[in-house]
Amino acid sequence: MLSPAPARIARARAISLVIVAAFALTACTANGTGGGPSATNKDAGLATVLRVIDGDTFEAAVDGEPTTIRLLNVDSPETKDPQVPVECLGPEATKGLEGLLPVGSKVRLELDVEPLDKYGRTLAGVFSPDGTLVNAEVARLGLGVPVLIEPNKKFYPPVEEAFAESRTAGTGLNSADIPCLPAQQVGSAADAIEAIVAAPLSDAAADLDQRHAGLVAALATISALKSAATTKDRAHWAAYKPAQLAVLVDRLDAAASSGVGHQDAIAAKKQELADAAAAEASRQAEEAARQATAAAAAAAEAERIRNLPPVPAPYVPPAYVPPAYVPPAYVPPAAPNPYPGYTGPRCYAPGGKSWKPC
Repeated sequence: MLSPAPARIARARAISLVIVAAFALTACTANGTGGGPSATNKDAGLATVLRVIDGDTFEAAVDGEPTTIRLLNVDSPETKDPQVPVECLGPEATKGLEGLLPVGSKVRLELDVEPLDKYGRTLAGVFSPDGTLVNAEVARLGLGVPVLIEPNKKFYPPVEEAFAESRTAGTGLNSADIPCLPAQQVGSAADAIEAIVAAPLSDAAADLDQRHAGLVAALATISALKSAATTKDRAHWAAYKPAQLAVLVDRLDAAASSGVGHQDAIAAKKQELADAAAAEASRQAEEAARQATAAAAAAAEAERIRNLPPVPAPYVPPAYVPPAYVPPAYVPPAAPNPYPGYTGPRCYAPGGKSWKPC
């Protein structure tokens, strides 16, 4: 939360001193020692709940003055920090504290070594009318984790014990069914990378680019989760035991290594596709050049042929006409001359085959 104004801090400090004085006086009058407040004086350190601010902070009327009370040794997910988005189970933690501290209820405040934090809030163990330590109940519901900030450690053991019960029951921050908790986020991020790595590489550059973008997003999530797991500056991560945390970090590391390796595989595949595309482009260019050369040669040959002198008409021999056959006139053979030496006129007998001198 933002730091209150200096005047409010001073007022809170004065109220805390009043509470301390009341506790000391009560202790002395009750048992003669400085061992702590006595339940015989019910008004000593009493406060009236005015409103719940978040899962570990509320406002109460102390001696008639509104006072912000911060539960000691327990830390709930943020809902009011302007620098941090509302955290997983933050609203649930607020509702949980509202159930434990209804508006108007009376509570007893018990301080530790340091009564105020740097924001001027009163640091206290808060007891309900039946004597229940509210700090521990928040942890038992799994809505806050034990936190030890020296020198205030009085309520750490009961808070830690209550949170161990939450671990056993698997409630709140220890649940395995709430997606926004770190263990589930680690599983989702690792599963996303494992799914991408398991699928065969596509031969389409657009698919490879989409897969690479998915890896970049998943790896960024894993990096953020790894940083949060390392710093444990949020209640969610502080909920895990060291062994549990080590398992989560190991899975994050394995998924990150697998994802980076797959990015290299994608880069190699894209280079392979680029080389193949370049080779195909070169082949097509060579084929285009060959076709252009052939077309130019064909055009040149056509031009050469077009410019040749006209070809003379081919020789066509005259058609052969065989002469018409005329059979020779029939000349009958001469009849033998029965009159040798006669050269006078001849008188032929009918039929012209014989004659006799006329």
